[in-house]
Amino acid sequence: MALRVLEDDFENNRFNDDKCHTLSSVEQMKVEETVQMCYSYLKDELGLEIDESESSQQEIKEETALPRLKRWKHKKFLLKGLEQLSQSYQCLDASRCWLVYWILHSLDLLSVDLPDPVADRVIEYLGRCQNPDGGFGGGPGQMSHLASTYPSVNALCIVGTEKAYQTINRVKLQEFLQCMHTANGGFIMHQDGEEDIRGAYCAASIAKLTNIMTPEMFDKTPEWVISGFPGLEAHGGYSFCGLAILVLLEHEGLCDLKSLLRWATNRQMKYEGGFQGRTNKLVDGCYSFWQGGAFPLLHMALSKQDSVSENPVSCSKWMFNQGALQEYILACCQYHSGGLIDKPGKSTDYYHTMYCLSGLSVAQHFTSGHHESDHIIGHKDNELKLTHPVFNICVDKALQASQYFRNCPSGDQSMFTD
Repeated sequence: MALRVLEDDFENNRFNDDKCHTLSSVEQMKVEETVQMCYSYLKDELGLEIDESESSQQEIKEETALPRLKRWKHKKFLLKGLEQLSQSYQCLDASRCWLVYWILHSLDLLSVDLPDPVADRVIEYLGRCQNPDGGFGGGPGQMSHLASTYPSVNALCIVGTEKAYQTINRVKLQEFLQCMHTANGGFIMHQDGEEDIRGAYCAASIAKLTNIMTPEMFDKTPEWVISGFPGLEAHGGYSFCGLAILVLLEHEGLCDLKSLLRWATNRQMKYEGGFQGRTNKLVDGCYSFWQGGAFPLLHMALSKQDSVSENPVSCSKWMFNQGALQEYILACCQYHSGGLIDKPGKSTDYYHTMYCLSGLSVAQHFTSGHHESDHIIGHKDNELKLTHPVFNICVDKALQASQYFRNCPSGDQSMFTD
């Protein structure tokens, strides 16, 4: 695919506030300056001198194709995180299960296999995080929480061995999810905790992946998702969660899909190419998945609604600029020593590393029914494994886990070992 930054009129995409400066417009222009430096560096690396008077797009030879994904540096950064974290991560003590998930999924996207001893240690650690009530805490001895149960289950499914699957006490997990369900259809995050759409997504994802979903568990949940609250601001993360819930429960028709599509497409930044999380906010690498991951779900839902004679969805690409997102991630979000970041000038962390890579995977691969196509920007080695847009673990791991748990009916104690 041709690079967008080499187009003659690319700089015309810069933000213009017509000299009516506001705090947000000033911040936006500052970000664009840092992004422009990254794109200029990319063009310098390519060794191309763009003549503004020319209108031809320049092709890049395969053997020198740029930008390139710094696979080795990212792998080193991630593997180090599994072994030891710096003191600055103390504030994430209640998110240790998330750290495991962020690192494991990132490595899996990069096609890095875990050594057996490391996989065994991951299984043993996460097993100590599951409480007698069936939920997982953020670390051993911590209270059960939907927001830590979701990454724990995902991480064990990424390990993908029978030992990892058997670590999950599905009977107790089913009881825990049912206890988090409220009478109006929502889910509380933990006992006596807040009701939150993130909790409902975590519950639906866990239940579907481990085959413990029941009608009672999600009674009134689709209606609760779309009920909304007047005056609240639309948000990319919450929008993804709400849409994913409806897809998992097969009630996506309750959503105004075309309005959501219009809102989501307008969150892709015209100059940067990445996504913002809310209107009038700055670009952020994590929304490469939280916004970008919604498009496969929208595509699937709209394909059910649109007849061939009306306005059929594409059979070859998602409904956002996949190349622009890849350019932003590869040129602006790779930290020099490994890991990925929010935007130029920020520090690297495991959260942004995983969600940038997940968004990159979505942007690289199109799959809808029997139709598949790849859109790889830069070097061919940039290609990542395909992530599942609902669960956000790699498709092969999601299918493998689903098949395993499909053979373990809900409530079957025979899968547990002494």
